[in-house]
Amino acid sequence: MRVIHHPILNENRQNKKITFYLDGEAIEAMEGDTIASALLANGRKVCRYTRKNNEPRGIFCSIGRCNDCLVTVNGIPNVCSCVTPVKDGMNIKIQKGNGEWEALT
Repeated sequence: MRVIHHPILNENRQNKKITFYLDGEAIEAMEGDTIASALLANGRKVCRYTRKNNEPRGIFCSIGRCNDCLVTVNGIPNVCSCVTPVKDGMNIKIQKGNGEWEALT
């Protein structure tokens, strides 16, 4: 699902396709998408699973305040996907619990 015609946003914006990786799977997005909007556009609703009960969480507030959409990006946990632009080649993981820092190579 994607909004193509919007009454306020510039209709002439570049719609360049980019590729990011979600848990190792290549996924297409549009340049300018946030991580969360790119996930939703590809039918993915879950961003993380809670620490205590392993319950799925997704987008709630969409302004970076609630922490329901936290993901791990390029080895860095707790990134708010609703306000972080997706970049070509970005490596995103659905976060489990508090997330874990990964070794940077």
